[in-house]
Amino acid sequence: MLRIVRILWAGLTLALFSHAVPAQADLNDMDKAALNAAIKEYIEANPEVLRDALMDLGRREEAARRTEALKLVRNDIGDPMMGNPDGSIVVYEFSDYNCGYCKRMFEPIRQLIEEDGDVRMVIKEFPILSQSSMVAAQAAVAAQAQGVFPQFHINMMTSRGAVSMDSIMDAAEDAGADLDRLRRDMNSDAVNAIIARTRQAATALEISGTPGLVIGDTIIPGAIGIEQLRQVIADERAKQG
Repeated sequence: MLRIVRILWAGLTLALFSHAVPAQADLNDMDKAALNAAIKEYIEANPEVLRDALMDLGRREEAARRTEALKLVRNDIGDPMMGNPDGSIVVYEFSDYNCGYCKRMFEPIRQLIEEDGDVRMVIKEFPILSQSSMVAAQAAVAAQAQGVFPQFHINMMTSRGAVSMDSIMDAAEDAGADLDRLRRDMNSDAVNAIIARTRQAATALEISGTPGLVIGDTIIPGAIGIEQLRQVIADERAKQG
């Protein structure tokens, strides 16, 4: 905070100085002392100036952080996907196959995809609950590479047993995956890099649990129902014009 105050003080001093004296003029020590004293007196008499400057700085820094975080989320090359690959509305979901709330969220998402042909649903595999979550996330990304992710995802999200290597392979086989290739790809650098990228995006957005949705600039922590999902998408379409 002290560093910020000093920066603001310096900026304010420079701003006043640039308006108060010609560009080529040099201030001597007495002039500088007088100017600093005048600025100090002004701020003490109007403390809201410093408060407003600090608040504005905080807002601008938060907006910049959020913009960079959303860029990380939207870097979705290789991420598992459902719905219309060319959809103008993109819904990102941070998800874990061991998350009961994610399974609850799956039905509204499936309904949305079925009724709205302009939605691209991107699953940001975010395995945080157990080691089996990580294995399932690796299998999901590998299933995407084979073009069988949607059915794999349906199988995993509608299963009611514990997530295990057997249940993961059963879901992949039922989806039509080449299991030998799937096993090879699951531990590849490419697959692990995609999952690591999702972790980085989650950290940047301060998403620490699942599910977490990102639709446009809207971040939704936790599961929501179909009506709220429809409303957020309608709002996003309105923004797009």
